[in-house]
Amino acid sequence: MTTLKVHNIESAPEASKVLLEGSQKAYGMIPGLHGVLAGAPGILDAYQQLHELFVNSSFNEEELTVVWQSINVEHACHYCVPAHTGIAAMMKVDDAITEALRNEAPLANPKLEALRIMTLSIVRNRGHVAEEELAAFYTAGYGEQQVLEIILGLSQKVISNYTNHIANTPVDAAFQKFAWKK
Repeated sequence: MTTLKVHNIESAPEASKVLLEGSQKAYGMIPGLHGVLAGAPGILDAYQQLHELFVNSSFNEEELTVVWQSINVEHACHYCVPAHTGIAAMMKVDDAITEALRNEAPLANPKLEALRIMTLSIVRNRGHVAEEELAAFYTAGYGEQQVLEIILGLSQKVISNYTNHIANTPVDAAFQKFAWKK
């Protein structure tokens, strides 16, 4: 049962209506998360802007998936793990990467594994990352820009994961086949 209202275009506050219309146009539906976020227009706007900024970062589809899913799984988000499983499939990310992330297993690709490790360190240590961890991340082929972009992705995921915990947002029909529990 949800504990926060899932809005549609008709029930949403006026300032959220245009944002939900954009979601409908972009995805062919209004994701449940967007419906919940519509209850406070500023957070829906912030979430959508953070999403666009992160998608347009230096990360490719596999790397976006590693950051998103590492955070979703760490935060045990019942809604975002299935959603990003479906999104990864749409982006043609190798299923082996998605399954490893869902199961908290190391990734076969050393560079992606370094990204997973750095993402989890930032999340678990609230940004207090050791110099040795940064050095290992840089040795794997990443730089300062990517450290900051992980924080950008984390900002987006904090909004979605925490909202979904409070709202108990129902998983969208399109993603129910990817249901997940920690």
